[in-house]
Amino acid sequence: MCPHGALGAWQGLVVFDGSLVLFEHLEQINTRPAPFSVYTADDLWTDPHTSERMLGLHLDGDVAMASQTAGFIERSLSWICDVGALDHRTRLLDLGCGPGLYSNRLALTGADVVGIDFSPRSIRHAERSADPRARPVYVLGDYLQVDVPGDFDLVLLAMYDYCALSRSQRRQLLQRIRSWLRPHGRFIFDVYGMQSFRERRESVTYAPDLMDGFWSADRYHGFLCTYVYNDERIVLDRYDIVEAARTRTFYNWLQYFDETTLTAELGSAGFAVDQVLGDLTGTALETESRELCVVATPR
Repeated sequence: MCPHGALGAWQGLVVFDGSLVLFEHLEQINTRPAPFSVYTADDLWTDPHTSERMLGLHLDGDVAMASQTAGFIERSLSWICDVGALDHRTRLLDLGCGPGLYSNRLALTGADVVGIDFSPRSIRHAERSADPRARPVYVLGDYLQVDVPGDFDLVLLAMYDYCALSRSQRRQLLQRIRSWLRPHGRFIFDVYGMQSFRERRESVTYAPDLMDGFWSADRYHGFLCTYVYNDERIVLDRYDIVEAARTRTFYNWLQYFDETTLTAELGSAGFAVDQVLGDLTGTALETESRELCVVATPR
């Protein structure tokens, strides 16, 4: 038998070791990583539970989270159809198409529409909800890697996807888009502007079942650490999700832009900027715009 004193010391050691492990984990959670040093977007969009919750947010027309509100999308579709002069001769590529909120509607113009997304759940919804008369084509995969035949008149990248990519990923994407576009084709996309960046603040949040169970069907503890990188104009929302059997970390990186830096980045990739607007509905750009919409063509 173990003497009482020795047992007490052993129990104290267990408590100490557990506290040390917890302390080290909390230290790691609160350590600022290098910008875009970890990429976990595919985990967020392909996990069975979170992808189901994300699809629900996509389809909720009252909130602008995974997708814009229904009213915004309606105005955006109208503007895209006008600026792109969509008809049966148009070939359109929708990158990060999600559940087809844009692709399915744009295909009704008669355009030949292809949508790419790496969420199997979103692609299934897009295919099932498409009007059989329109026949958009959906491709499951990462638009930075999947092979798609070129010769598109318009490439669309909506809901600030461009902001979630590192500089090297953006360079790779722009090269691919140039290869996909016809000589007078257009690349239309939106980004977060500097007014949105100025509104971001560093913070730390802890809550049981953070975000009302968004991250898991099981009980969990959630930590959200927001880091602001002023020199790089980048914000990281880091989510650490601690469950009984596992711990997961999700990194949500966002790059913010002004018109000058965005135009220069596109120019270095061989694009000419035709228009810079206030958002994806074609509103005029204002000095304090929270977002920008760009229409660019390959040079």
